[in-house]
Amino acid sequence: MQFEDILYEKRGNAAWITINRPRVYNAFRNQTLDELATAFEDAGADDTLAAVVFTGAGGKSFCTGGDVKVENNFTPSRGREHHRKLMRLAIAMRNCPKPVIAAIRGYCIGGGNELNLLSDVSIATEESKFGQAGPKMGSTPLWWGTQLLPGLVGDKRAREIVYWCRQYTAQEALDMGWINKVVPDGELEAEVQRWVDELLERSPQAIRIAKLSLNYNSDQLFASVNHGSTLLTLMQGTEEFHEGTSAFVEKRKADWSKFRRNEE
Repeated sequence: MQFEDILYEKRGNAAWITINRPRVYNAFRNQTLDELATAFEDAGADDTLAAVVFTGAGGKSFCTGGDVKVENNFTPSRGREHHRKLMRLAIAMRNCPKPVIAAIRGYCIGGGNELNLLSDVSIATEESKFGQAGPKMGSTPLWWGTQLLPGLVGDKRAREIVYWCRQYTAQEALDMGWINKVVPDGELEAEVQRWVDELLERSPQAIRIAKLSLNYNSDQLFASVNHGSTLLTLMQGTEEFHEGTSAFVEKRKADWSKFRRNEE
């Protein structure tokens, strides 16, 4: 398989999937989503593997979500195409019968954090930063963000994270139950490999069944993701949506005041 936006390799008993767009902090576009889904589907079908490691290239970012320069041109039609690709990737990750280990170095923001949430476990470096960015951009994290985050950090904390779009340290994320472990920057791959090696001492069929069962309750939230995606596409292409994306592209603060004025 030939890829442009990702790196995909199998090292021993693990597949390593790496978003390889460091110039844009590993933000994803439609092609990235297609390539990620293909890689996860392939890894899920390979019975020689014990785990899938998911990471980002460049050392500065795991993933910062959707590529805003691309999303700035979204219309509802383009938004629907984008969300179909998001849904395919999420299904590939959740249906992968092996544990997906997110190896996080740097920024894990917006849709990147939703990729983190879709992973089974998350190991991050001390310098990593976590957060959502939807309302800063005229959007909201309805692609498994609002659905999965409350179960990890609690309802009140999830509302804080989503509404205020603050960034949190890896230690803060660990304390909230958002991620599983924090390691010094130079120890990430070695720690991930230890987790992979330990899985070799576990029954692969038992792990497959356990993941299916553990996903049961959150599988019921698929309707929320589907409905939320449809609602979000209705916002894409509007003046308010473009205020957020244009402000990001133009490196200025978004002006939301005009959307709070009373109509006369």
